[in-house]
Amino acid sequence: MLFKLSVKNMKKSMKDYAIYFLTLILGVAIFYVFNALDGQKAMLGLSQSGYQMVNLMVQMISLVSGLVAFILGFLIVYANNFLIKRRKKEFGVYMMLGMGKGGISGILFGETILIGILSLGVGLLLGVFASQFMSILVAKLFEADVTAYTFTVSVAAVKKTILNFCIMYVIVLVFNAFSISRYKLIDLFQASQKGEKQTMKNTGLAVVVFLLAAGILGYAYYQVAYRSETVTQERAALLIAMGCVGTFLVFWSLSGFLLKLLQRFKGVYHRNLNTFVLRQLSSNINTAVFSMTVICLLLFATICAFCSGMSMNNSLRTALREMTPVDICVQKLMSLPAEGDFSEAQRQNGEKTVLEALADFGFAEENLREYVEISIYRTKDLTFGTMLGAYEEQLRAQFPFVNMNTTEDIVGVSEYNKVAALYGTKTYTLAEDEYLILCDFSNMANMRNLALSGGEQITIGAHTLKPRFAECQEGYLAMSASHINAGIVIVPDAVIEAELGGTLSLAEHFLAGNYAAETKEEKQMIENILLDVPKETEKEYAGFDAMTRISIYESATGLAVIITFVVLYLGIIFLISGAALLALKALSESTDSKARYEILQKVGADEKMIHRALLLQLLIFFLLPLLVAMIHSIFGMRFIRFMLSIFNQGDMLASVGVTAAILLVIYGGYFLATYYGSRRIIEEK
Repeated sequence: MLFKLSVKNMKKSMKDYAIYFLTLILGVAIFYVFNALDGQKAMLGLSQSGYQMVNLMVQMISLVSGLVAFILGFLIVYANNFLIKRRKKEFGVYMMLGMGKGGISGILFGETILIGILSLGVGLLLGVFASQFMSILVAKLFEADVTAYTFTVSVAAVKKTILNFCIMYVIVLVFNAFSISRYKLIDLFQASQKGEKQTMKNTGLAVVVFLLAAGILGYAYYQVAYRSETVTQERAALLIAMGCVGTFLVFWSLSGFLLKLLQRFKGVYHRNLNTFVLRQLSSNINTAVFSMTVICLLLFATICAFCSGMSMNNSLRTALREMTPVDICVQKLMSLPAEGDFSEAQRQNGEKTVLEALADFGFAEENLREYVEISIYRTKDLTFGTMLGAYEEQLRAQFPFVNMNTTEDIVGVSEYNKVAALYGTKTYTLAEDEYLILCDFSNMANMRNLALSGGEQITIGAHTLKPRFAECQEGYLAMSASHINAGIVIVPDAVIEAELGGTLSLAEHFLAGNYAAETKEEKQMIENILLDVPKETEKEYAGFDAMTRISIYESATGLAVIITFVVLYLGIIFLISGAALLALKALSESTDSKARYEILQKVGADEKMIHRALLLQLLIFFLLPLLVAMIHSIFGMRFIRFMLSIFNQGDMLASVGVTAAILLVIYGGYFLATYYGSRRIIEEK
């Protein structure tokens, strides 16, 4: 008997709350897809570096899955709560017919089990097929051999998905049993007549709270957007808390004065069914302050995740093309200082050039088709702090984490031009009393530009030099995956010749070149000579750092893929959760307001007018948290951009466009599903 009732109720619930079941299925599918990435045999053709990056990506997704499981668990419990509330009258009828609370709990138990089996089954089936496309995409991104592709089901991912969702359903069962145990018969029958208490009736107080919320958010906006450099971990936590509180107060206060405000616009308020729409909207906001806050914050997190993640991904890939112009570059410490903790072997080898050191590794000069070698010099009298001149103390206080005592790298202009010619970048000329600074790390460049714009002179021994340009120039020596050159001082050759052995000392030797090979496979064979060097060999050399285009490309590409997938994973879950919560709330309100729509029909409102009124109500209801989230995102992205400045993020228009498209598809899809679901509810006889 109870089982039949469970089956019947589940069918009815699926019809009335299809969005809830769709969300469960999508949650299961997405959870499986991202946790099944390590199970595809097509990845076995990856290089060693690519394989390591895939493992790192799997580990990151596994960690993120814990947060995803928590979010989905919250969504399931929250949505289930709405479902239970809508059925209080039904439970009252059961109790009137003699069914005890245990019987009602049994019905809910059966429904939850059936829903769980159905959502897990359909979700896993959908996830298994979707994971095949995901696996091929990952394999292509890592340039793996996709010819080895086979249809694969990740048993580990299946077990993990079932385990996590079973835990969620058990929590729902406990929640349902607890809720039923507290019900009284009279409360069940009066549930439909009971409305939630209005959160704020005093219009004046509501305005004051709104202004307070605006002040809190305004302060947080200013700190994260225009004082980013002063935000510590502790202050960041405080600002996030202020943002959450401010968001809650915005929606709380809106419930108190929104209707009063709109009533002042008589032409709009009394047009068509706007009076009904605005009263419905005000009531919905009033009873959904907490949920609107949660939804807004989820949308904010979604927008920031998508925009920052995709922007960083694009910046990494763009930087790769710019920052890896040759096959290999190597830096090696020279003339090791006496006070350093170096072994005897390291001191002996400290006088060797890069090529001589490479020869000890079995890497012959014949492996290079073309190359250049230059020297890098330093003097203890020229530090980053002294380069800033009068701005040093100001910037020390503003950026306490920056080491102002770091000695500057100094290179002769002709030697740098050799590297620039090989890289295909800009070369420079200097007068005898001029210098320039190469720097492409934006934050450091901004600091240096303060001194350069003021014509700050520097002294190297007997030579006083003035800046050739009023700002840093783009350029670099060592290859990298991003713009991280914090500064290289380029001086006339005559200064190097005059001061070497006195003020200047030889600090490093640098080599850049291309392999004597054409194909990637041949280049990889040459590169493997360095990769196969035993780690013990490093004990013989101090400060030996070899960077290759292949290794940088594989590492950066792997990082870009990891960022993309983690961002997509979290962003989609946030978006689906927020949209589902809003949709369920709207559907619940449509059920409660069904009688009001019937009255509208009786007083002469036609079907077209009612549909238009419903559409307008839901449109505003969906747009309100999205609008607040977008305002949050404008300032939040400024802070994120500052934190990720190492990646030199440029134009974010493309990322914003993609984010808008994803929001339109998923959020817009939930809106349309809610609209047609609500229409069916109010039209049902």
